[in-house]
Amino acid sequence: MSNIETNIEEKLNIALIGAPNSGKTTLYNWLTGSNFKTVNYPGATVEYSVGAVRSNLGSGLQFLDTPGTYSLHPKSADEEVTLRALYENDRVGEISGLVVVVDGTQLSRHLLLARQVQETGFPFILVVTMADLLRREHIHFSPEVLKKEFGALEVIYFDGVLGGGLKEIIGKSHQLKRTGAPLKPKIWTAEKHENELSEIEKKLIQWGISGKSEDQKLKKVFAFTEILDRWLLHPVGGLLIFFCIMSLLFFSIYWMAQPFMDSIDAAFSFAAETVLKLAPGQLWSEFIAEGLVKSFAAVLIFVPQIFILFFGIGLLEASGYLARAATLIDRPLSVVGLSGRSFVPLLSGFACAVPALIATRNIASKRDRFITQMIIPLMTCSARLPVYALLIGFLFPGDALAAGFTLAALYFTSLLIGGIAAGIINRILKKEKSNFFMLELPLYRRPRLRIILVQSWHRTKSYIKRAGPVIFVIAVVMWLGTNFPYQPDASLRIENSYAAQLGKVIEPVFVPMGIDWRVGFGLLSAFAAREVFVSSMAVILHVSNADEDTLSESLIHEMQTAQFPNGQKIFTLSSVLGLMVFFMIALQCMSTVATMHRESGQWRLAVMQLVLLNVLAYALSVGLVQGLRAIGVA
Repeated sequence: MSNIETNIEEKLNIALIGAPNSGKTTLYNWLTGSNFKTVNYPGATVEYSVGAVRSNLGSGLQFLDTPGTYSLHPKSADEEVTLRALYENDRVGEISGLVVVVDGTQLSRHLLLARQVQETGFPFILVVTMADLLRREHIHFSPEVLKKEFGALEVIYFDGVLGGGLKEIIGKSHQLKRTGAPLKPKIWTAEKHENELSEIEKKLIQWGISGKSEDQKLKKVFAFTEILDRWLLHPVGGLLIFFCIMSLLFFSIYWMAQPFMDSIDAAFSFAAETVLKLAPGQLWSEFIAEGLVKSFAAVLIFVPQIFILFFGIGLLEASGYLARAATLIDRPLSVVGLSGRSFVPLLSGFACAVPALIATRNIASKRDRFITQMIIPLMTCSARLPVYALLIGFLFPGDALAAGFTLAALYFTSLLIGGIAAGIINRILKKEKSNFFMLELPLYRRPRLRIILVQSWHRTKSYIKRAGPVIFVIAVVMWLGTNFPYQPDASLRIENSYAAQLGKVIEPVFVPMGIDWRVGFGLLSAFAAREVFVSSMAVILHVSNADEDTLSESLIHEMQTAQFPNGQKIFTLSSVLGLMVFFMIALQCMSTVATMHRESGQWRLAVMQLVLLNVLAYALSVGLVQGLRAIGVA
């Protein structure tokens, strides 16, 4: 038998399970070398991840990082995913054993999960995390007592900072081999749950793991966290700090990214000029330079801003602050019928609506989950960022402070509109019995910058891969549409093009928004992907590098000079604000529609959301533009 066949036969599937914030995903990253993020709030991981053990640590093991769960008796959709991963795993096959991860500073509550695993008969290792904190405060206890009490194959301390205990975990994982089918978890009554918790707490005291002396030591572990929480969780001051932190994040998206954006813009400008010089006046060189290079440049120039957004959210996640933010925002959200559990999906919506909709599985209440799903598309996703940056750059050229303030205002306005929409839906839907929002707050930890940088880059790269093919296809279509039937005179070419012929037919729909057929054509192209609007404008306005301007400057210059046939400017304060309102509310992402269908199980709801948001966006945009013009604002 070959070595390859032997490895396949001996491969063991080991599932990692544990409560949210227990350190489970950190352990998974160490075991597999994966670049998955460590999150400090429940509900962020709604699918289980799979990865083979790192080659430098061994072979024959495959680990599953299941969604965080407090119990084997699921109360939310992501906890159900964990249970199915253990018993109905068609993706990777039979689970050989478990690694139960418990936080060493929260033993009594986390060991309840170990007790439930013990009842199933799964062979398991008990891994105690936060070992670095316990060691620092000289908190020691014999693993043997836990091993005997819970029937674990081994109890191992794990240091998530340095990776201490990793080799022992891998060594013992090879011994996790089932001898029979595991039992289904027994359903615990509330009384059984309380009795088990009380019994575990008594035994921890008996074993010297808990008690006055140990509790005093643990207080030192939590001391720094408690000091910070006095400020960050203050009902008034905490909200002000939250507002400042989020504002700083949105401001940094603009001013920190500017030098990198300028460099990318200059590089693409040089590339476009070089291509044009290779064959002046040739159709193929114009296509490459103006149709492709400038289209990609119009979107990729905003990649630094998207990276900074992902990096900022990653810092807040890794530090432990986002769990506090969810707690703080619980009361304001309750006014519109939501809870702090909706905060995580809503914040995810600022990156992309698709994973945000999936993250709603964590919300136990069907009513709250539906409201959250309905307003997620209103959050300012990363695809809107290139559009906003272009329109803000038009309004405030060279003024980073005003631009940053406007961008922050757009983000907070989207939250306000989402809140209003949630309040309306809350009044329409039938009330449910109130649910308490409970969240275990993790310790504040120093973020590992290297990991966050890698994670942010992977997210950004994923964005580029998703947007790239769409940009390419739309750029080709737009260039062909605006350059054919071909005429040597470039000034007449676009006026007689196929795009112009089609655009002028639909122009009456867009005139009330203060825009002509060209901008309207760009709006329609944005339904393939929002960010395509920018590249479409670059193509349809025939952006050139006149007067040594960069592509970005040239595009804004073309917008400043674009006119209706009667000489009236197209891009004015009112029309640009109208475009901002349209992009803020319109649902232009078909992936979001498909995900809404999958998560809700109904096409009716997905189509209703699509129609409602786009009709509302158009009506509000027209109302704003016409209202501003009625009072004399051009």
